[in-house]
Amino acid sequence: MAGIVLLTCALLSFATTITGQGQQVFLEYMQGRIGVLEERITQWHDQSSRYSSELREFKNKVLTLLENIEKERESLRNEMENTNVRVDRLEREVDYMETQNPAPPCVEVDEKLTELQNKKKKKYEKLTGCPTAEIHGNEETDVAINPPTIRKSYCSDTISQVSAMKILKRFGSTSGLWTKDPVGNSEKVYIFDGVGNDTVFVFSRMKEFTLSSSSRKAAKIKLPFPWIGTGHVVYQGNLYYIRHEQDNEFQVIKFNLANKTVVDSAVLPIEEQVPVYGLSQFSYIDIVADEEGLWAIYATKENEKNICLAKIDPSNLGIEQMWDTPCPIENAESAFVVCGALYVVYNTKLPSRSRIQCVFDVSGTISSENVPIIYFPKRYGSHSSMKYNPKEKQIYAWDDGYQIIYKLTMKSKEDLD
Repeated sequence: MAGIVLLTCALLSFATTITGQGQQVFLEYMQGRIGVLEERITQWHDQSSRYSSELREFKNKVLTLLENIEKERESLRNEMENTNVRVDRLEREVDYMETQNPAPPCVEVDEKLTELQNKKKKKYEKLTGCPTAEIHGNEETDVAINPPTIRKSYCSDTISQVSAMKILKRFGSTSGLWTKDPVGNSEKVYIFDGVGNDTVFVFSRMKEFTLSSSSRKAAKIKLPFPWIGTGHVVYQGNLYYIRHEQDNEFQVIKFNLANKTVVDSAVLPIEEQVPVYGLSQFSYIDIVADEEGLWAIYATKENEKNICLAKIDPSNLGIEQMWDTPCPIENAESAFVVCGALYVVYNTKLPSRSRIQCVFDVSGTISSENVPIIYFPKRYGSHSSMKYNPKEKQIYAWDDGYQIIYKLTMKSKEDLD
């Protein structure tokens, strides 16, 4: 504005030098231009005032919206806290109800008992080459065909509860296996990444495995044959793993870890095998170790609804005894043996909490009826393997790529009600 005034004064001073009619025309021109400038200044002032007013209104609206959002956020947070409290209360109530009302034992009565016995006789003749017709009804033959389900056991421990859980790290694929040798003083950790491979990663001790960022720091053992599934175990310096051969046959390989050679191999006397766990379709035989030695957990088409158990001689891979258990395959996730008792872990297709719901003791001391349902803590997905270490009394689990240790609390079988 000051610049316009100075310009006007200069023009008026210039106009004084003009005389007559020229001066009148010049003044009229200047008055017209000044009028246009004043009109534009007035328009700018009006627009500026309007914009300022609109900006204040927008600011007030934004502040109001922010206040409402903050109130809604606080309300939502309170609702979430209340929901969490209600969910926790509901879980405790469900746990209590399941503890007070355990699932009924999974036992099925076979109405065609005679037909089943005939099948077992034929199977015995095929495997041994010894006819049973000549000594039919003999007590010794019946024992050979249908071995007794009672077996003496020098171990009297049973699982009381899962007392602690430790998540070590995430290593490798979603499915796999990790374990230690329960016999001797070796601290080596063996990693089987995936459900089909031929390379085992070996860490010298647990701390090295926990702190390592990749498999490059691990020693590697190249196996002569690739493995299948997650049913392998390290026992007494040997690796016992499952190999898939032609015609859907599965071979147990005994591999010495010291000299890197195959010590022995055997095809178990099992026909028409099916996946042993309903939720882990990649495992057909699960070799496990406990306080009494090695066991094989498997399933066949002949008894496709329930899991079977066999005692293995670790020296020559021979089968010492076989059992048909009442534990169903459906929704089974994994299993392990403790003191001669098979513990089957169940879940659902939509992962929830794993639980031990079926127990089969070869000594006949405990059963699913007198053992409470044992839950494992909340986890990531689904256990692809759970390996019990009888020396440490804990389980090495592989859960959706995470390596987890479950510490077990034991009690005597005699203390069961």
